[in-house]
Amino acid sequence: MITLPDVDATLAFGRGLGARLRAGDLVLLSGPLGAGKTVLARGIAEGMGVRGRVSSPTFVLARVHPAGENGVPLVHVDAYRLGGDLEQLDDLDLDTDLDSAAVVVEWGEGLAERLADDHLLITLTRRDDDSRTASLDGALADRFLEHV
Repeated sequence: MITLPDVDATLAFGRGLGARLRAGDLVLLSGPLGAGKTVLARGIAEGMGVRGRVSSPTFVLARVHPAGENGVPLVHVDAYRLGGDLEQLDDLDLDTDLDSAAVVVEWGEGLAERLADDHLLITLTRRDDDSRTASLDGALADRFLEHV
């Protein structure tokens, strides 16, 4: 369990993760509304050095951010509006994107795990004092936990 006392800490945590992401990595972000999923995704994008403003892709479902300095593009997905509809998820062709990009899926738990054999699940929980905790799980967790 990692404590993230404020937005800056969440961004910094994301930057550290993003610096270690590679093409083919699948990251699922879980947590209730306001838990910090989009803030964490923004930090991941900064750590990857991708181009383009990172904001919640709720209404477009997915945004592709071209590769920056590390040469790996980011596909940022918001699966909230899919409501568990696997067919709509398949229509996004995210498994194809995983060949050449890192894919971060907000609200992806229970839906997007099947896109890759290995994934990293980050569950964010917002506390009453507005801090957050993050727990990491999945086959890729060890690669990232050693750097936290």
